[in-house]
Amino acid sequence: MPVGRIALITGATKGIGFAAARRLGERGVVVLVGARDEVRGKRAADALAADGVTAVPLLLDVTDPDCAAEAAREIDRRYGRLDILVNNAGIAGGFTGRPSEATAADLREVYETNVFGVVTVTNAMLPLLRRSPAGRIVNLSSHLGSLTLSTDPGAPFAGVNMIAYQSSKTAVNALTVAYAKELRGTPIKVNAALPGEVATDINGHRGRRTPDEGAAIVVRLALLDESGPSGECLSDEGPVPW
Repeated sequence: MPVGRIALITGATKGIGFAAARRLGERGVVVLVGARDEVRGKRAADALAADGVTAVPLLLDVTDPDCAAEAAREIDRRYGRLDILVNNAGIAGGFTGRPSEATAADLREVYETNVFGVVTVTNAMLPLLRRSPAGRIVNLSSHLGSLTLSTDPGAPFAGVNMIAYQSSKTAVNALTVAYAKELRGTPIKVNAALPGEVATDINGHRGRRTPDEGAAIVVRLALLDESGPSGECLSDEGPVPW
């Protein structure tokens, strides 16, 4: 029996990733729940299945190239293709001081997941996405990654100066542009999704939006039709400056 669209979401056991999995599953998408912990991955997939979502746990540590390669082989064995990749896994890191107090190790801790992890997983999954008639890559970014907003004194987050997290999301924006340029002329679209200030573990659940609200833009970009954009940075309100 033919299988509908297949989506892989990294870090899908909670927060925006879990909410996006539920939203996509409700639209008939088979959701692969990427998780670096097998127990939590199965628990999340079972919770989604209880709500009628076709969800399959998939062991995936985005910081481990061998694990990403094995995850791609498993998807190939099961389905032979991938239609949607949501690079959702992300961390804020432990460093909270001034930029002048940061070390390379402080940035590397965040970049391993937020930046290098996006490259590792995207490159591992790209051969499978190329087999899709309409591949979609959605990279989770943040308003805090916008250089335009960060340098605008009137912007809501102008006073925030989290060197590791913010620069990692700026890098994610640059990766989005780079992959979109490479894949121009193919059916694959690559965009950055800005979910807004969502209450998750990253901010100690102090955000104003729910994970479900934050997941709306992720799902919209994951399900773009052929006329949709590629290489853009988008929130619910529309394009956000780089």
